[in-house]
Amino acid sequence: MFNLRALRRNKTVRYGVPMLLLVVGGSFGLKEFTQIRYDEQKIRKKLDPSLEAKVNVQKQSAILEEEYEKLKEANLDEWKNIRGPRPWEDSKEYQEQQRSRQNRKD
Repeated sequence: MFNLRALRRNKTVRYGVPMLLLVVGGSFGLKEFTQIRYDEQKIRKKLDPSLEAKVNVQKQSAILEEEYEKLKEANLDEWKNIRGPRPWEDSKEYQEQQRSRQNRKD
């Protein structure tokens, strides 16, 4: 047979195996705690099924169609590029100057 005293003196068996067991065991233990966290988040975010069906299906298709109609009606060929105010400029005063310049050009 093998000598138990030699095994006890071996540093790999004495320090390495317990360390490996702690790392692997800790990984499985933490997995359970994180799973509880994610399960709780799913429960909090869950909506009533009837409410969820109303919100998702009808609203998304209606909004997309409305936005498409608005874009079709908008005149995208005639627009004016107006520079926005810089952080150190007064925005209302600058906007008034821009509007007066645009009116003079027209």
